[in-house]
Parts: sequence; C-alpha cells; structure tokens
Amino acid sequence: MTTYLSGIQPSGLLHIGNYFGAIRQHIDGQSREGEHFYFIADYHALTTSKDPALLRERVRETTVSYLALGLDPERATLFRQSDVPEVTELTWLLATVTGMGLLERAHSYKDKVAHGVRASVGLFTYPILMAADILAYDSTRVPVGKDQVQHVEMAQDMAGHFNAAYGDVFVRPECLLPSNDKEARVPGLDGEKMSKSYGNDLWIFETGKKLKKAIGRIPTDSRPPEEPKDPSEILAFQFLELFLGSTELSDWRARIEAGGEGAPGYGHMKMRLVEAIEETFAPARKRREELLADPAELDRILERGAQRARERAVATRDRALAACGLREG
Repeated sequence: MTTYLSGIQPSGLLHIGNYFGAIRQHIDGQSREGEHFYFIADYHALTTSKDPALLRERVRETTVSYLALGLDPERATLFRQSDVPEVTELTWLLATVTGMGLLERAHSYKDKVAHGVRASVGLFTYPILMAADILAYDSTRVPVGKDQVQHVEMAQDMAGHFNAAYGDVFVRPECLLPSNDKEARVPGLDGEKMSKSYGNDLWIFETGKKLKKAIGRIPTDSRPPEEPKDPSEILAFQFLELFLGSTELSDWRARIEAGGEGAPGYGHMKMRLVEAIEETFAPARKRREELLADPAELDRILERGAQRARERAVATRDRALAACGLREG
C-alpha cells in the first residue's frame, strides 16, 4: 500500500508559498488510494522558536489552517510531531549511521545560517530528525516542494546506511513534487524565495487593508503601462499566475506584452491580485472562524491522529531496536 507523509513547521503563520508549494498537494492528495500522514513539526520549530506560548498558539493555528483549507481527518491522519516520541528514538539510531559530510551538504542549514539563524546542533542535525519523521511510518511517497527534495534524498541515504548495517528495516521513500512547476517556486513579496524566516511572506488568510498593504510592497519599476513588457519579469504578474484561470491570465499576458493604450499598469495588476486572493481563500477563512470556535474538537482531532500515527511508529521503532541489538528480535 502507498503511504504518503509530509509535515510543516508551526514557526509562523502559514503563507501562500506553503499553500502552493505543499499544502494544496496534501489536500488534493487525499483522493489518492493509500494512507496519508501529515504532521505539525513542533520539534523542528524549536530550532528557531523560543517562546513556549507562541509555539502552542502556532501549532493550533497550523491545525486550524489545514482543516480550514480542506484536510479531512477521516481520510488523512493529522497529528503533532511531539505526540509521537518514537521519532526521537529513531533519530538517535539514524544518527549513529549518518556521516558528518552528509549533514554538511544540507542546503537548508547553510541557507538559514546565512540569513542569521543561530547555528545550533539541533539546526545542524535537523535532517536526521526529518528522516526519522519520514521513515517512522514506512512512508513510500513524500509530497514536498522543491526546496525539500534534498531532505528526502538524505532520508533515503540514511535508510540505506542503516539497512546496510542491520538488515532490511526501513522503507525507501520517494519524493512527490507539485505537478505545476510555478507552484513549486512561489516568490516572496521581495522577489526572493517566500519564507517566514525572511519576512517576505504573505499569510494565507490575510484580508482587507492588511492584504492591500502587503501586496503594495511588491516591487515594480518606473516603466509606464503603455511600454511593452515581458510578463515573466514582472513580480506582480508571477503572483497572478498562481491565482487566475488560464483564459483570464492569457488576456493579461497579451495586453502586457502588447503595451499601448489599454495596457495594464502595475497598480491594476496589484488590484486584481488582491481581489483574486480574497476570492480564492474566502471559503477557507469562513471555515477557519468556525473551527476556532470549537477548540475541544481540534484537540480531539490531534489526539486521534497521534494514536494512529504512534501505532505505526512504535512498530517501526521496535523493528529498528531489534535489528541493532537493543531488543530481542
């Protein structure tokens, strides 16, 4: 049976890069035959979050966001990473077979350090915990954005090293990337990769004046509307590509390329982008408010998810302990 697994950090409000790069894959993927596990990576969040109350709030917000956007807890297992302590045991077992060189090549570590994140041991060994997350549930497919492909490849390497040392214990996982390449590369409001860490993100549920102000930050140049332009070089248009249907998008592209009278200016693009974002997430915003009004149900969903996830993780943990001599086989 195919087992799908992915996770997301509750280190900040979920942004549209999270949505198009990963969350929408998770939501759409529920219709695929197989088992689906999605976890809120609160252990991982500790590499950057040092405010306990805020972390608890972010975990709840992430839970609400997934459910509001369409994750069905009857079809997919949603749980907190820290509710499955077996992943930390597996992390240590994997650490004993993982070479330093593999971790030193991690793009995410180098990128975060370059952007001012403290180079803690936890941040450096982050890929081992992520590998344990993936391998604990015998995951076969891991829906991720392109920026996470290396982590899945590292999990493959670690599983291979452990299996070579102790026998056939871990299942080899494979990546499942977004079908639309543009969705896998969502830019930030400054044109760089969208990231909570870089402060260039846009909250999925932003609305009203705050949304308009955020979209207003998108950089432009001084060229007048009538000057023909390459739409792919316009950041506001890159965002429109995420939200507009093909017919409307083709019309915008043609008018921008042609220039002349009636060609849209940057202000028109930003105005349409605000409207499109409001329209796209309006149903989820309403559902989010309903969910926030029933915190007890959110707790029940996470508890049920943790129970299902632990059943799988305990079996994997026990298999690994027996293989390396820490338990009777």
